[in-house]
Amino acid sequence: MNKKFFKNIEWVIIICSIVLLCIGLVALFSATQDDEYEEFHKQALWAIISIPIMIIIIFIDYNFIAKLSPVLYGLAIIALIAVLFTEPINGATSWFKITENVTLQPSEFAKIILIIFLAYILTKLQKNGKQEINKIWKLSLIALISGVPIVLIIMQPDYGTVAAFIVGVAFMLFASGIDKKYVITVMLIIVITVPAMYFFILPEHAKSRIDVFLNPELDPRGAGYNLIQSKLAIGSGKLLGMGILMGNQTQLRISIS
Repeated sequence: MNKKFFKNIEWVIIICSIVLLCIGLVALFSATQDDEYEEFHKQALWAIISIPIMIIIIFIDYNFIAKLSPVLYGLAIIALIAVLFTEPINGATSWFKITENVTLQPSEFAKIILIIFLAYILTKLQKNGKQEINKIWKLSLIALISGVPIVLIIMQPDYGTVAAFIVGVAFMLFASGIDKKYVITVMLIIVITVPAMYFFILPEHAKSRIDVFLNPELDPRGAGYNLIQSKLAIGSGKLLGMGILMGNQTQLRISIS
């Protein structure tokens, strides 16, 4: 492997990812004493599995991955359709149940695949110039490619993941040089449709999440409990925290009325 290959690797991203992984594992170890470190063990297992996969992917030419993205996109769509026929978990058909304790959420893989596939398509569509992206038929093609997985995820339903998809696509289009008039039009549509969606489309449990996010005290022992505890943890621990295995909230040494 030549020196140019290692020079082109984004080492900052890799180092930051590993540091965040370690911080997350330490936090989980500290927070899961009462349940025999179950979540810590699961996260550690996924870390052991994912790090070798990450290393393998680093050595794969991104051009090969881009050329393979249409096939991956097709497989992702099939998975998003298939998951609709699974048994609901917490009211959503978003997961394949591999074992009793292991589930697989295809929308998370679809998110990455859509970004790679869109980058591949945008490159093809802008072959003759950056402004080519503003042609109606090309924007319609992008909308179709993005819209199919988004609609399938709405059917699960998983509105949080849908929002992540939409934001990702929007930033990619913005970076590709889409005309400002389209950006302004979409922003106006969002401003108009979001309130309408809240009142007429979102189910009650989704509305409840938004309401509790804005005001956790509406349900302090239920949906707002984790948010309130997180504020108490930050307030009591301040910048450096209370120390590993010493957090009040993780050890349930306090309660709220």
